[in-house]
Amino acid sequence: MVRPRIGIVDDEIGMRDALSALLTENEFDPVPMECISDFNVVRKSVKLDLVIIDLQLRNESGLELAKAIRKTEDLPIVMLTGQGDETDQIVGLETGADDYLLKPFNPRELVARIKAVLRRYQPNQHNAVSADDTAGRISFGRMMVDQQDRALYGPDGEEIVLTNAEFRLLEYFLARPNKVISRLDLLTELGSDLTKYVDRTVDVLILRLRRKIEENPSKPIHLQTRRGQGYIFVLQASAIEP
Repeated sequence: MVRPRIGIVDDEIGMRDALSALLTENEFDPVPMECISDFNVVRKSVKLDLVIIDLQLRNESGLELAKAIRKTEDLPIVMLTGQGDETDQIVGLETGADDYLLKPFNPRELVARIKAVLRRYQPNQHNAVSADDTAGRISFGRMMVDQQDRALYGPDGEEIVLTNAEFRLLEYFLARPNKVISRLDLLTELGSDLTKYVDRTVDVLILRLRRKIEENPSKPIHLQTRRGQGYIFVLQASAIEP
């Protein structure tokens, strides 16, 4: 069985060694790199399945590397950072990173996140949704979510790719339809790492999700804002008036 090949871009040798050992123990094939130049060289000859990027590289920006990757390929990205500047956290999400962990992190949690992201990128064996076996599927409007496959399908039956963070947010709302959810509840319930995020991080995730599930993101039908209260997810447009 071929082990998933995981790139590690971190300028701290201790962190690279620790991550390499962790990944090896969990049946991954680590490819440690110190800087962006190393990554550019490795990518010419090595096929990576996912890359872990430290946000604060020495004299470089992990954000810039993530942006460059997103411009040229659909490589899964997990970003690591300390509790730094609010803007860096928000921009990190806006680059399309699939997940985002703050240091120090639980090693088991990182492994679980990597596995979840890799599952999301596995080629779907069915390009369209069949009408059979609807267990574990939830519909809203013209969209359908398959909770077992952790996939979102559009009106044409084609999958709409969500990052892990986007899917987690959608899944949380779907479990609480037509209920107003505050920012604090979102930050608390979505994961221990998100409790350290700022309110604007939630806004960024909401905006990204709306762009993928709403016909007009500026006038959302399903993922609505309740001013001064939080957000509400409406399964059917006629269920609750804005």
